[in-house]
Amino acid sequence: MDKRELQDRTRRFALRVLKLVDVLPSTAAGRAISNQLVRSATSVGANYRAACRARSRAEFVAKLGTVLEEADESLYWLELIRDAKLVSEHRISLLLREADELTAIVVTGRKSATKKQNI
Repeated sequence: MDKRELQDRTRRFALRVLKLVDVLPSTAAGRAISNQLVRSATSVGANYRAACRARSRAEFVAKLGTVLEEADESLYWLELIRDAKLVSEHRISLLLREADELTAIVVTGRKSATKKQNI
């Protein structure tokens, strides 16, 4: 997957999350989780885009670390939504898988970039 494909994928992930939070209940829990999830899910793509514009390999690796944190945090909030049964399993399952896959992709990319940095 090249950087453009991953940028598109992270943007689609953010858009799907925005649609999900619109159907979360308007309870205190629903609003709190919605706010946190929107912040982390939109940060995945924004920070990956910033990483692609990094001026050095060290800056790229550091920014990928932020992308990883945000992707993993998004996964956490999605799991919380599932576990609290705030939406149906059917509605959230694909987003859970996508958050997990994005996290794995970034872990692999960060490891690879770190190895190249240390050569």
